[in-house]
Amino acid sequence: MKNKKRHALILGGSSDIGIEVVKNFLKMKWTVTAHFFKNKKKLKNLKKDSKNLNIIEFNFANYNNLNVENLVVKKFSRKYDSIVNLIGYVDNKGFENTNLKSILKSLTINAILPILIEKMLVKRMLSQKWGRILNCSSIGVKFGGGTNSYNYSLSKHCLEFIPNSYKSWAKRNVFINNLRIGVTNTKIHKKMKRKKSTMKNRLKHIPINRMAEPKEISDYIMSLTTDSNSYMTGQTLTVSGGE
Repeated sequence: MKNKKRHALILGGSSDIGIEVVKNFLKMKWTVTAHFFKNKKKLKNLKKDSKNLNIIEFNFANYNNLNVENLVVKKFSRKYDSIVNLIGYVDNKGFENTNLKSILKSLTINAILPILIEKMLVKRMLSQKWGRILNCSSIGVKFGGGTNSYNYSLSKHCLEFIPNSYKSWAKRNVFINNLRIGVTNTKIHKKMKRKKSTMKNRLKHIPINRMAEPKEISDYIMSLTTDSNSYMTGQTLTVSGGE
């Protein structure tokens, strides 16, 4: 695979971390397909400077009666060498005020649809005998979710369920892992930062005593989704400053 043109699919490519991941893959001369629903401005700016970037708009919330196989064929019908799943729908629901509709929506967007998309796309990876899949989870799984992120954390917990099939995939050099991401300096946490008392209390639980930067997280993602990862599969890793 070293001399072949590589192609990465980034689900949730318009997020702060997603943008850094796209940049890193482009620097490595990969072709990149970045999925987005909102905030496409940064991706469009990157596309102006790179012929190797494709962008796909799709709202995963439109899941009613959705045929996932048709979705893959229509939206993601290419051979991908790496898949990075950064989908992160947050509905601001805590355990006390959640309901069936909210739970199902979070599970569908953050876990079920990405899992089914990966199920379809892994077939090509297996046929070419090289592939890397990374599902990005949340440190919230460890703590049972935050005050307003129970559904989000529950869906990420579901996403971490690696299929037993990974054992047979490994023989064909196709690896799948999870990365639990801690508090990162993204738009969501920047809002918390304005509430100094809230963020100050949160930082007390992080031994490194600061948030991660999106570029830092992106570098860890790259280490698991390129040739740098030559041996690790079936694992859930945490990058959270020790929290």
